[in-house]
Amino acid sequence: MKRHFILLLILLVGGLTACGPGNKKNRSMETETKLKIETSAGDIVVKLYNETPQHRDNFIKLAENGTYEGTLFHRVIKDFMIQAGDPESKNAPKGKMLGSGDVGYTIPAEFVYPKYFHKKGALSAARQGDNVNPQKASSGCQFYIVTGKVYSDSALLSMEQQMGQMRLNNAFNALAQKHMKEIYKLRKNGDHEGLMNLQDTLIAQAEAEVAKMPEFRFTPEQVKAYTTVGGTPHLDGEYTVFGEVLEGMDVVDKIQKVKTDRNDRPEEDVKIIKVEVLE
Repeated sequence: MKRHFILLLILLVGGLTACGPGNKKNRSMETETKLKIETSAGDIVVKLYNETPQHRDNFIKLAENGTYEGTLFHRVIKDFMIQAGDPESKNAPKGKMLGSGDVGYTIPAEFVYPKYFHKKGALSAARQGDNVNPQKASSGCQFYIVTGKVYSDSALLSMEQQMGQMRLNNAFNALAQKHMKEIYKLRKNGDHEGLMNLQDTLIAQAEAEVAKMPEFRFTPEQVKAYTTVGGTPHLDGEYTVFGEVLEGMDVVDKIQKVKTDRNDRPEEDVKIIKVEVLE
């Protein structure tokens, strides 16, 4: 089991590709802001959670200043999610790889878990991978809407076990990040035995950290959602969920079914015409 961990893995870029938060306003915690995302495939109405105020205010700011106008849904994966918000996607030529555009800042993670999770229709923030973004800070502009799939009870049980392993992997990688100078030195000197000894030490420390955590279990609300409407459970606690679709899931489903190229970009552009604050 110990050899399952490879120190070099922490050098790989993973996760959804990312892109100062919006201006603060005195918004009532009792009233949730709704916005209409007008696209070339139809309209999608979303609401933003007040419990994620920095993401809420930033999304409203970008909508009001027209940042999203003309951008594309540049990454579409059926039974997973549709992603948009890359400023570089405006007027991007066919075949251009997209997803690295940004607005010059990130937003601190605002996890409200397990209350808000990756059920179908969840509105979430994209981000860079843990190896360069261990704090899981969100992109300042890129977002995705979950489509996902429906899971059986047995599949969720198996996933709970996998989540436990993921905790161990994350704890190991976080520790490895703190020893990068030592790792590079050992690699440079070709000290394979030293690398393996360090690896074993970090695994033991990671296992001790995870042992202190409560055993991972999905809540009844998650089980109900994931076994009926569906979603992407493995993203829970990894990306900030800051809203959800109220109307237009048929449009989201339409977009997720479009034909894409090898980079998951739709062959025929699906464009955001504008994002309008409704209330």
